[in-house]
Order: sequence, then structure tokens, then C-alpha cells
Amino acid sequence: MKDFKEKLANVPTKPGSYQMKNKDGVIIYVGKAKNLQRRLRSYFTRTVTGKTKLLVEDIDDFDYIVTSSELESLILEITLIKKYDPKYNILLRDDKTYPYIELTNDKYPVVRMIRNTKRKKIKNHLYGPFPNAKAARKTVNIINRLYPLRKCDKLGKDLCLYYHINECLGYCKKDIPAEKIEDMKKEIITFLKGDSTKVVEKINNEMEKASENMNYERAIELREMLNDIETTLVKQKIDLNNNESFDLVNYYQDNNYLSIEIFFIRDGLLFGRHNEIISTLGNVEDELIEYLIKFYDSGVILPKSLYIPLDIDEELLSNYLDIKVFKPQKGKMKELMDLALDNAKEQLDLQEETLQKDDEERLKAINELKELLGVDKVSRMETFDNSHLFGTFYVGGMVVFDDFLPLKDEYRKYKISPEVKDDLSAMREVLYRRYYKVLMEDLIKPDLIVMDGGMTQIEVAKEVLSSLNLNIPIIGLVKDDKHRTNQIMNENFELLDVPKESNLFLFLTRLQDEVHRYAITYHRNIKAKGSLSSILDMAPGIGEVRRKDLLRKFGSLKKLKEASIEELSEVVPKEIAESLFSYLKEL
Repeated sequence: MKDFKEKLANVPTKPGSYQMKNKDGVIIYVGKAKNLQRRLRSYFTRTVTGKTKLLVEDIDDFDYIVTSSELESLILEITLIKKYDPKYNILLRDDKTYPYIELTNDKYPVVRMIRNTKRKKIKNHLYGPFPNAKAARKTVNIINRLYPLRKCDKLGKDLCLYYHINECLGYCKKDIPAEKIEDMKKEIITFLKGDSTKVVEKINNEMEKASENMNYERAIELREMLNDIETTLVKQKIDLNNNESFDLVNYYQDNNYLSIEIFFIRDGLLFGRHNEIISTLGNVEDELIEYLIKFYDSGVILPKSLYIPLDIDEELLSNYLDIKVFKPQKGKMKELMDLALDNAKEQLDLQEETLQKDDEERLKAINELKELLGVDKVSRMETFDNSHLFGTFYVGGMVVFDDFLPLKDEYRKYKISPEVKDDLSAMREVLYRRYYKVLMEDLIKPDLIVMDGGMTQIEVAKEVLSSLNLNIPIIGLVKDDKHRTNQIMNENFELLDVPKESNLFLFLTRLQDEVHRYAITYHRNIKAKGSLSSILDMAPGIGEVRRKDLLRKFGSLKKLKEASIEELSEVVPKEIAESLFSYLKEL
């Protein structure tokens, strides 16, 4: 660890944001402080453990920016975190977004489950978040089965199946009174706010009719809907004597872990809860504020008000999020805060031993790899895999791990040129595209490239890196005759034994399994879209929008292959039309 005594003496005692850098000049942590000097000194003058110890060992230099207020330093901190995505700042482990149920405000409304709430203008009714996606889907299904709303994205030219099974009023052909639609909307909104009286009544009436008509299958189906409402869809009533909507946050800290519990209260109901356990650097207030900002920035809609623990700066959070923030000290809200605390503690008690064990094994694996390769640092690893269909339609995938933790935001998919007919050519194209981009855009280079194979894979990687004048260490994972990894090969083609009972073997296998899963899932998703859609997905220069436009215009592979460049140019730019024309001729 470097001695920063002289530099620390010159740090002002004012508020601001500080940035820790590693020996490559990469920003690895961004923080804020009311007193910059006191905070920075704390890293280098006290005994540190866990994540903080790793950070301090990785620091080669630091910078800071003085601000006029703590709010200004928070805004600067979050801006820099978004820009640099430092490895030691909080990473939301759960990369999925929570679903919401949307009731549109169209002339003919639709009920559907959505995850993307970041659209510029949301004028529709949104209910959620639903931590249980299965419950959200069942709720949407119940509403759509009981209320004949519009089911199609765009009105068709003729009545569809939904009309004939009484699940749509035939909006494309029939003149439906606005009052009837409005009545349905009111009942649906009441149900989504937690009052299932009308829906249960409607199901019971239909169940009675089905039984009278001896339609027992329908009666059983309706009874299952009632069971769903009674079990999966019933929310816990909170005795608050009001119908408020807000989020409530509390936490529990132990050792190097912080368990964060968030209750979603909607119209006086406990709509759901969220828990996440993160490794902490020790400053709970800063880390909880950073976590909440990232959490709501991930797609969870901000509530009208937020309740937080007493030791968190409500004014700072309120000013940044631009919502009302409260710190309850008595009454029903204090009881609810205590309940959230109990839940946070329970979750950490359940998971702490496993988390500690995984962290210890991960750190041992990193040290084993450094010792095996004879290097001082190996944190960021990038590994690649290809997938294909009988030697055609190749795709590639890259996954990124830092200290053997996946960085899913940095995973990348590659559509490979249709001329490619073998694994090595596919890998050569993916590697060149990846590291040409790293070079041109000055992206972070990995400490290690991990190839899923032996000598031939390493040779391809060395060839690509040499053509780009890049020097990045490479290893290959060598498989035995049963296709199981049992050795590592370095870039000098020397075999290095990795005992199967070692931590390193365990984590290299995880990395290998993850890249294989990622590449093959991408290929399956493409194939699942259908033959013509799959072919267009593989075509150069064709993304989601252009693919849909071409499908709409031509409708079949035969018509698409018969189209001239001029006809294709009516849908896509001329240079894309020319490459698409050539691509189709080779099929």
C-alpha cells in the first residue's frame, strides 16, 4: 500500500467528491464526504477488512473535487459513478427489473404487464412494483379473462378469436359505448388497488352459470381464479388508518454486510417487499443513499413519499430525489420501520454464512490464479463462446467477471458474418471486433482473456491481439477426452495443473458455464423468433426496428429473396439494402 501522508495533509476539510484510482489510472471507487480530509484519512489510518481492505490494497492514487454543499457533492458523486461505473461502488446484484401492471388510457384500453417504466411519457395507470412476477402475470390473466378489453396491439380489420370466446368486445368492428368501457376500467382499478369484492362476485356468478350449464371445466377454471386471488394475489393489509402510498426503508448491518429492506405500501396495502444484501465499505449512510438512488434509477417508480431510518440524512435524500422523506419515531409508522428492520436482520442471518464462505473462496481463487500465472494483479477477466446451428448462423457471446463476480451490464452479444462456417473463424471475428472497439474507444482492457479451449483458441487470440498491437495475457481452459476442463494453458502453450478440489477450479468452471449459457441462450432466442425473423436477426445492419419493418413489408423469406436492391431500399438505407441483398443470395 502506498504512503499518502504528504498528499493527505494538503486535502481540504471541505465537502466534496473523491475518486480512488488503481495503478492503471482507472477510477475504482467514487465517494462523497462532508469533510474530505477526514474521510480520506480514514481509509489509510485504520484497520480495514473485507471489501474495504481490497479497495485500499488496489488504490494507487486519488483525486478529489471540492463542492460548496453536501447536496452538490452527492450530485457529483452519482454523476461520476454513472460515468465511470467503478468496481468498488455498489453493484445491484439483482439485474432484473420489477414488473408493473399497466392499464392504458387509450380509447380502447389494454391491461398488460410491463417492465420498462423509463418511457418519456407515462400517462397510463401503473400498479406495482410486483416483486412476484408470477403474481403479476396471474393478475393480468384474471383481468383479461373477466373483462373483454382490447387484446391486440393494433385494431385489426376483422373480428378475432378473442371476440368469439367473449374475451373482447370486437372494438375493430363494433361500436362500443364509452360508458361501458369506463365502468370496466373503474372495476379493474378498484381490483388493482386491493379491493377484490367486485371481481370475486363476478367470478362466483360466472361459476354458478357454468355449473348450471354443466360446463364443469369452465367452473374449475373459475374456482382456480378464486384460489389465486385468495393466495397469490391477496396483499397484506397494514393497519395505518389511511390509504397512503409510500416506500419504507430500513437496514441491518453485521460484519462487512449491509442488508437493505424496502416495503412497497400502496393504498394502505403491503404490496410487496425487496431485500438485497451488499458488501459494505463501512459508511452506512453514504452507501444506503447511493443504493436507493441506484435502485430507483433502475426502473422502480419513485413513490410520493419515502420513510427512512433516523441516522440517514432525509434532507439530502429529499432534495436529490425530489420527494417527501420522513423519519418516523413513534406510532404505526415506527412499528412498520421495526418490522422492516426485523426482516432485514432475518435475511442477513439466513444468508451471511453463505456469503462469507463465497467471498472467502472467491478471494482464495484470485490468489491461486495470481500465483499460478506469476502476476501481481488479475481482476477483470473476459471470456468468449460461440453458438451455431449445424455449422451456420453463428453468434458469439462475451461475459466479463471482476474478481470472479459477473458484470452483467458489460456482457456483449455478437451477430457473426454469414460467411463464417467454423468455430475458429467465428472466434477470430468476435475477438477482433471486441478489441478493435476497446482500442478505438479507449475502453478498459481486461487483465486476462480466458479462452474456452487450448492451443488453437489461444493462437487465434494471439493473432488478433498482435494485429491490433495489444498486449493482454491469455489463458485457455483445456478439456479432457470427456469434455471437462482439467488444465490451464498459458499463452506460451505451457500446461498448468489446476486441482479439481481447488477454489480456482470452481470459479473458472462458473465462468465457463456462464459464457456458454449466455451464448447458447442468445442463439435460442433468435431461433425462437421463427425462421425468417432468425435469418434477419443474423443479417448485417439489421436491428429490431428494421427487422420488424422488413417482416411487415415482405412477410416471407421467398418474397424477401426475390426483392431487388431498390425494393429493399424502400425499407432500409441503400448501403444496408446492398449488404442484405448479398447476404440473402448466399442463403
